[in-house]
Amino acid sequence: MTAEHICDVLKHRGIIDQSQADSIVDEAKSTGDSIVHILKNFGLIQHENELYQVVADELAAPFHDLKGFDPPKALLELIPANLVRLHGALPIHFDELGLHVALINPFNPQTLEDLRFATGKDLNLVIARPERIEELINDLYGGGTEELGDILSQIDGGDPNNPKDLENEANSAPIVRYVDLVLFQAIKERASDIHFEPFELEFKIRYRVDGALMEIAPPPARLSTTIISRIKVMANLNIAERRLPQDGRIMKTIAGRSVDMRVSTLPTIHGESVVLRVLDRQSANLDISNLGMPGFIYDYVNEVIQKPNGIFVVCGPTGSGKTTTLYAALKRINTIDSKLLTVEDPVEYDIDGIIQVPVNENVGNTFAKVLRAFLRQDPDRIMVGEIRDGETGQIAIQAALTGHLVLSTLHTNDAPGAVTRLVDMGLEPFLVSASLEGVLAQRLVRTICKECKTSYEPSDAILTQLGIPASELGGKHFYTGEGCAACASTGYRGRKGLYELLSVNDTLRDLITQRTPSLVLKQKAIEMGMKTVREDGLRNIYDGNTTIEEVLKYT
Repeated sequence: MTAEHICDVLKHRGIIDQSQADSIVDEAKSTGDSIVHILKNFGLIQHENELYQVVADELAAPFHDLKGFDPPKALLELIPANLVRLHGALPIHFDELGLHVALINPFNPQTLEDLRFATGKDLNLVIARPERIEELINDLYGGGTEELGDILSQIDGGDPNNPKDLENEANSAPIVRYVDLVLFQAIKERASDIHFEPFELEFKIRYRVDGALMEIAPPPARLSTTIISRIKVMANLNIAERRLPQDGRIMKTIAGRSVDMRVSTLPTIHGESVVLRVLDRQSANLDISNLGMPGFIYDYVNEVIQKPNGIFVVCGPTGSGKTTTLYAALKRINTIDSKLLTVEDPVEYDIDGIIQVPVNENVGNTFAKVLRAFLRQDPDRIMVGEIRDGETGQIAIQAALTGHLVLSTLHTNDAPGAVTRLVDMGLEPFLVSASLEGVLAQRLVRTICKECKTSYEPSDAILTQLGIPASELGGKHFYTGEGCAACASTGYRGRKGLYELLSVNDTLRDLITQRTPSLVLKQKAIEMGMKTVREDGLRNIYDGNTTIEEVLKYT
């Protein structure tokens, strides 16, 4: 139940007006507090049950507080465990009207339809606290890993050379349940990518969590074609075509949450390798204030994105959070009095109020072509997913010099390197110096798990690697994670950014015009106060946010 869902109900019931709804939604996004806590602070409810009773009245469904709920085993077996977890649906009781179920997200009508189809039963909605439903599902149905082996034993595998047989097997109940359970576990573990990798003697499934890959118990290698065929069916890809790469998309409700996954297949010598990128739409709600930037960088970014023209570039390697930063910036400037256009490959998040255009190289719809068309669409701000070539860069500069603010990304290791990359693309240095406002370089490092965080004394060798003499420590403390259930014994949970800001001033503009090498630009910027990514990493080590190993790995 999102803040938007709840506010829509409260508005419809005449409990709040639009301005109050906007304040509640903004509060939820900026603080991350629960909707119940926020409504109590606003003086709108005394007890959370009041809120869920209002939701129940709106949806014409009964409310259950589920205190002391102890269902018989026969009731729990009316919905298979994998469907319970997948849809966030808990059976409450069964009578002549059918099966009554409590949903974690009661506002998604498709969930009940999917369950009706899967179970063949008449279903009735019950409202309960989402946290209590989730708690009971975990207690009564377990985590789900024990089921994977049971399901695998029921899968035949089909004939990999017979497309019809393969399609039938891919749509069979056991394989559908198995893939759904793998996806459910991945989302539960907060995975950003899910890898299905065939090898000669084994078939691996790995999740990327907080930037690091972790492997789950692998299925038999003989099932690789069947499992991958199931994913291709879900993504509407051609299961008979195994010689060419294919791209698709899966949109699915998992644990009561709408999940969007980008699918990429790649032919290898042992079969097709498939990667699912989980596009977390909640990230599109991020605010710049939640990105953990140092104060002076936050103030600068806020200021630069309000400028009427110029180019602001975010740079860093793949997976360093560039897109998240740009979306947070777009959200801040997405106001009724300005027109925003984005060209992306692909469009990752759908944001209200912004015109978003996907690149399609196959039909000639390139970054440069779309960008040219943008200039005839009367925009105020433009986001270019990536400046890949001189032509795109040339048009971006032209847009910046003719009164538009352009936001974009580059794949360079540091902020000064972005300047020389633009010049190396063939752009005139005097045009780059005239249009470039600033460059933000960033990395993502894993943060220490709060549950098992502990202080320790690092060795002299690792301090030398970091470039800190032991004599300069001055009583500074260092922390690490010991590993616990909350962080899957990794010692880390979540990630945060490290930042390096190059603010382009008149001195740097002169150096850019003179085609000054990147190293000289960097030295000059440091003289003028630029803090490098490594220095920001040290700040985060001393603040106890991350470990020395993470900073050494990414900076």
